[in-house]
Amino acid sequence: MQQTPIPKIALVTGASRGIGRAIAEALAAEGYRLYLTCKSSEAELTQLSNQLSERCHVECTPILADIGDPQAVDWLFSQIEDLTLLVNNAGISHIGLLHQMSVPEWQRLMDVNLNALFYTCRLAVPLMLQRHAGKIINISSVWGNSGASMEVAYSASKGGVNAFTKALAKELAPSGIQVNAIACGVIDTDMNRHFSTEEMEALRCEIPADRIGQPREAAELVCSLLHAPSYLTGQVITLDGGWQT
Repeated sequence: MQQTPIPKIALVTGASRGIGRAIAEALAAEGYRLYLTCKSSEAELTQLSNQLSERCHVECTPILADIGDPQAVDWLFSQIEDLTLLVNNAGISHIGLLHQMSVPEWQRLMDVNLNALFYTCRLAVPLMLQRHAGKIINISSVWGNSGASMEVAYSASKGGVNAFTKALAKELAPSGIQVNAIACGVIDTDMNRHFSTEEMEALRCEIPADRIGQPREAAELVCSLLHAPSYLTGQVITLDGGWQT
């Protein structure tokens, strides 16, 4: 008996710019019906959705939602009836000494970078269990593997993402759902705009590939995971030009 094809329906968080935008563009080219969300860049998100719908002939729904707020995520998923791919991309950074970081700053970073994975996955997994198939891809960082001075909170949140990924992969493997993460190195996004030209040049010199990574490369790796063998799960794949490998 021929199996019914699994529909291509994806949610991408933090989709208005940077890596999230590149992932949305790549998934639209793959024929995915898209739900795209971000916290406040409504005009950018709507414009992107319209562009992808017109260019790739896919249905694309922009939804403004704070992914670090569990009630907002509940409302977001009330509009999603089916899902086969979840890309947890939304993230924020914090540069500074740990003892100078406020409790609200710590809590907000953890809500967006780590807690949001719980908020989304707890609602996405039941939708995937309906057909015993699905994929979850979490966008992490090399600092989740090794930690970075002046970025303790960010490093801790991404270390949590990595552990979350590995544990959930084990939990969902019997159900045919793959969970993997991509640990990005230095990627040319707004998150790195606070670095000066000199600082970015110093970073580039440390990278064996001799250049800064591009958002489209993270998107290409996401697409590679879509077509990877189902036996590939629970992995944190580093994308950093050989920098922290």
